[in-house]
Amino acid sequence: MMSSLLRRHPPVLRGAMRIDRAPAWLWIVLQTAALWPTWRWMAVRVMDGSDDPLGLLALAALGTLLWSVRGQLRCAPRLAWLAAALVGTLAATSMRGTVTPLVTSLLAVISWACGLLAFLPQARRGAMQVRDGVLWPAPHHAISAVPVLGLAVLALPLIASLQFYAGYPLRVLTAEASRWLLAAGFAVQREGSSLLVNGQLIIVDAPCSGVQMAWMGYFTACAVALFKGLGDRGFGLRLPWVGLTVLVGNVLRNTLLVALEASGYAPSPAVHEGIGLLVLAAVCGAIAVLMGRLAEGGRHG
Repeated sequence: MMSSLLRRHPPVLRGAMRIDRAPAWLWIVLQTAALWPTWRWMAVRVMDGSDDPLGLLALAALGTLLWSVRGQLRCAPRLAWLAAALVGTLAATSMRGTVTPLVTSLLAVISWACGLLAFLPQARRGAMQVRDGVLWPAPHHAISAVPVLGLAVLALPLIASLQFYAGYPLRVLTAEASRWLLAAGFAVQREGSSLLVNGQLIIVDAPCSGVQMAWMGYFTACAVALFKGLGDRGFGLRLPWVGLTVLVGNVLRNTLLVALEASGYAPSPAVHEGIGLLVLAAVCGAIAVLMGRLAEGGRHG
């Protein structure tokens, strides 16, 4: 019925053909513009100091991915992802003002990621390689859906909210694990999220909860998985190891700092920050190796 209607009305047919031939980037730009309240809310949260600007790294990673495949975008989008993007965008728009901005923005960025997945190719072409004097074809790296969706969620200003809801339980968990490690050389008791070490009360404060480290760990996992072409199943199976790596790193950092302070060698702010950065680098490096090496052996895992 639709085809006969289009044949009877040539202007409508020409308009439908122009819509069908519209480039993929145009649809991505239109959906991005439709979600402008979300981008405005995110920008305000970052600019007024309400949250950390870490989400910009996730947006930059998605932008880099999109730019790297700009010549490979699908002419015919994947309909399931396109439908999810449309439904999610409409739902986020209609819900705005009735629920908290974080909920609507979460739905909005997931919908936006679905729109990207509708037009992204199945795989990204890497650079051609020369081995033993022979030029080999460019490898293909799979573009998996879960890391793209993960980066979209990480783009949100989440740190303050995570600290509010999950910060205290994580601090208690970190303090308890540190107590077990410190018990070998100190008289230590835990009181809430604080430690009483040799009669000295040491508070495990908000920065020691590991929320920022967890963000960086999961960002590293998503970015490396996309760069190396790790499949959705393989990525999902390795996510628990990401959380465990972050937890171990945060506990070791906290234990070292508490041990130094309890021993009378309280680190200066610069040393405190330096130890934190070293542990963060080690955790992110371990996660990158975990994702990268296993991707080489099971790219389509």
